[in-house]
Amino acid sequence: MTKVIVTRQQDSIVGIECDGHTGYGTEGEDIVCSALSSIVQTAVLGLFRVAGVNVEFKTDDKRGYLKAVLPKDLDSATRHDCDVILNTMLLGIMDLHEGFSDFIELEVK
Repeated sequence: MTKVIVTRQQDSIVGIECDGHTGYGTEGEDIVCSALSSIVQTAVLGLFRVAGVNVEFKTDDKRGYLKAVLPKDLDSATRHDCDVILNTMLLGIMDLHEGFSDFIELEVK
């Protein structure tokens, strides 16, 4: 099971952490793990390349771990761009979680 923790401050997402493999399928063929990874990694790429934010980012592929944390000192325009990207990411995760809750644990705090 993959545990996903989305961290909010006020009305904005400030971090995402995913830990573990979903266990839906065999390694390399797990469509749920691939879908979740694609959603989260695309959002992180958007933060880096579209919003231009230097995100604190860690991964461990073997463990199935990814953590991304936004810097605290974002101007309002950049914060808006990050909100759009990360709220869209959260919608994708929530939709995936709805169909595969036996394989994805989602916590929004």
